[in-house]
Amino acid sequence: MTNLFISLFIKLFFLLTPFFVLSVFLSMTEHMTKTEQRRVAIRTTLSVTVISLILYFAGNPIFSTLGITLDGFRIGAGSLLFLSAVSLVGGNRSSHDVAPDVDFAVVPLAIPITVGPASIGTLLILGAELGGATERIVGAAALVCSCLCVGILLRSSRVLKRVLGSVGLSIMTKITGLVLSAMAAQIVFTGVKSFLG
Repeated sequence: MTNLFISLFIKLFFLLTPFFVLSVFLSMTEHMTKTEQRRVAIRTTLSVTVISLILYFAGNPIFSTLGITLDGFRIGAGSLLFLSAVSLVGGNRSSHDVAPDVDFAVVPLAIPITVGPASIGTLLILGAELGGATERIVGAAALVCSCLCVGILLRSSRVLKRVLGSVGLSIMTKITGLVLSAMAAQIVFTGVKSFLG
């Protein structure tokens, strides 16, 4: 179970595209004081955690209600995740405009920047494919830990900006994209193999 936890934690951490989120967070909070930045980081982390857990546990009910097979959804979500990875590697993924009457810690920082369409699909798949109750609990724990790690990055944003700089953040974002592309390929191959088998 320890190996499962570590494996899921690493996958989920990269799925949340932490370094891209950090770049957007810094650009959206550059006018704020350190205390205000930390408050936004906490609200974003809580929002991401709640949204992710809801999606994680909603997989099976959604698939059964809509009559979608897990393998069919794997192929679709894997393709979407691959497009997201390509945009990260190419540096073409853009931030979102902020509506004046909306808490930007929730929209757009939590969703759709941190938990985007590709992440939503992958979380639904992950929650549906983990079998027993123990595995699902381990998966949920790994998900919560990955969300908290993203929150720690956001809380330490000023320090990380000084250490990494914009070039360092860009490099880490591209590495995240490469990892996501490998995950996407694995999800699609698993879906195709099961679908044809």
